[in-house]
Amino acid sequence: MTQKESSLRIEEIDREIAKLVEERLDASRRADEGVSSSEIALKCRRYERSFMNGLENDYKDISGYERVLFQALFNMSHTYKLSGYGTKTELADRIRKAVEDTPKLFPSSGMIACQGIEGAYSQIATDKLFSNANIMYFKTFDGVFQAVESGLCEFGILPIENSSYGSVTQVYDLMADHKFYIVRDYKLKINHQLLVKPGTKLGDIKEIYSHNQAIGQCSQFLKEHSEIKINIVQNTAVAARMIADSERSDIAAISSADCRELYGLESIPVRIQNTDHNYTRFICITKELRIYPGASKTSIMLTLGHRPGALADTLAKFSSLDLNLTKIESRPIAGSDFEFMFYLDFEASVYSEEVVKLLCQLDSEHSDFAYLGTYI
Repeated sequence: MTQKESSLRIEEIDREIAKLVEERLDASRRADEGVSSSEIALKCRRYERSFMNGLENDYKDISGYERVLFQALFNMSHTYKLSGYGTKTELADRIRKAVEDTPKLFPSSGMIACQGIEGAYSQIATDKLFSNANIMYFKTFDGVFQAVESGLCEFGILPIENSSYGSVTQVYDLMADHKFYIVRDYKLKINHQLLVKPGTKLGDIKEIYSHNQAIGQCSQFLKEHSEIKINIVQNTAVAARMIADSERSDIAAISSADCRELYGLESIPVRIQNTDHNYTRFICITKELRIYPGASKTSIMLTLGHRPGALADTLAKFSSLDLNLTKIESRPIAGSDFEFMFYLDFEASVYSEEVVKLLCQLDSEHSDFAYLGTYI
């Protein structure tokens, strides 16, 4: 067979495959008519396992490529069948109700829970989101979650990830312990400064205080000055206040320009952060599900079974709907052996019925599934 003939044959095969896939998807839907979703799930699982085992027995030289191909076909079939089913589930009802009941405009004021003290980056992010915020400060991220969950505060602001130092793992670890919904996110430009008492020089500094995220974002500078002792405190603003209240003139804080002005400190004119492209993403959480107009980002969390390809199978559902995953985070589940909770952010709006159906499918397939909200 010539090269040209081979190319033509490839086109013929691809058209044949496309036709067979269409027939297979249609047959799969018709085969499940009148059957409950749990029965469908069990039937599919038994058939797919049996087929894969038979494939290996019949074709001894079968490779992982064929397994990937058929697993992708099975996942495609599962997602395709969604379009034929309704979404009369508790989750779908909650989503639709939130879309209908949420005010058309995001509020400009409210009681907001923040971790830290005045001058903290969380406070700066809060003022960017709310023009007239009434802020209540908490020592820990857990305190922010609890304040929202209990109804003490209407909103909570939490840092979730930094562009140069990665995820704020303390927040992710707390997510599984609390019930909340994300209603907005905001990327804040971070510009760390080395704050000292007036008159202190760089050569005078013996100790630096800051939050571990800020320390990580300034690691190169700190490595170059390894003689300086590093002290981790609960917040960059707390670090600045400690310097202002201390009688020592040989200590410094990695903090913000806001804290410099607030606490009457000076900034040593030296570049300390690893990159000027330094942003922290904050999320705004509420107790009740709200979906404001224009919401186009969705977050979920779930656990996956201990089997090869479990994550790939889940991700294939998003790919089949052409949904863009913007973040995947995994965190170990406390008290379990090598089990992980996965957090997924993707670009999707619940105004799309296909997206709602996908969420309902994931909710039915995973016992540990949580819809964290669709937000602006």
